[in-house]
Amino acid sequence: MRLNTQTDYALRLLMHLAVNSSRLVTIQEVADRFSISKNHLMKLASTLTREGFVTSVRGRSGGLKLARPSERIPVGSIVRCMENDFALVECFQAERGECLITPACRLKGVLNGAVAAFLAELDRCTLSDLVQNNVPLERMLA
Repeated sequence: MRLNTQTDYALRLLMHLAVNSSRLVTIQEVADRFSISKNHLMKLASTLTREGFVTSVRGRSGGLKLARPSERIPVGSIVRCMENDFALVECFQAERGECLITPACRLKGVLNGAVAAFLAELDRCTLSDLVQNNVPLERMLA
């Protein structure tokens, strides 16, 4: 399993906001810090704002901040929001049924369990867990 680039960038953006929770952060600042396209980050910020993770303040002194405390943002909820496909194999997709052994295959159940365990582990971790008392990260992002 591999997380898509949008999820990776969203997690970086949110960690940056968590480290800098005492102030507004500009998209340009994050783009420069991570060498990510400003336009790409603007789309991510829009999605994260719409989904309730980020608050956007417009205007000359505007920027982004977390919409709620970092300890109330499970990493699993971020990943679920940003990922559009947890179908690891063809038989996970209802409209595709080309595999001959699907009716008797037990692999689908095992893989479903693995995805559920993966997401459950991410749900146990909050954004705060990633950044709090992480001095090296704070030095890089503050």
